[in-house]
Amino acid sequence: MLELRIYTLRSPEALRRYAEVHWARHLPTLAGFGITTHGVWTEHGDDSERLIALVGYPPKSDPDEVTHRVMASPEFAADMAGFDVADILDVQTTLLDPTAFSPIR
Repeated sequence: MLELRIYTLRSPEALRRYAEVHWARHLPTLAGFGITTHGVWTEHGDDSERLIALVGYPPKSDPDEVTHRVMASPEFAADMAGFDVADILDVQTTLLDPTAFSPIR
């Protein structure tokens, strides 16, 4: 199961910091919980600064349960140390099932 995650940040500086420092720290943390990061991008719009990530969960896992375990972990707390979570204005998630011909699974 894949998930598209879109985070809207308060400012260009918050987006830069979140992407370059804190989300970068998430990669080994997520891998430790069996989550594969397929890509992370930033989007700079007229009125929004967004980070977009595509992640994959282990087969037959519950994405909500896995996400809860990650966010409750000391590793995740260390990843987020020094970041004001109030700078994250919104998080949207969409679960995706790859088609039989999709190159990303």
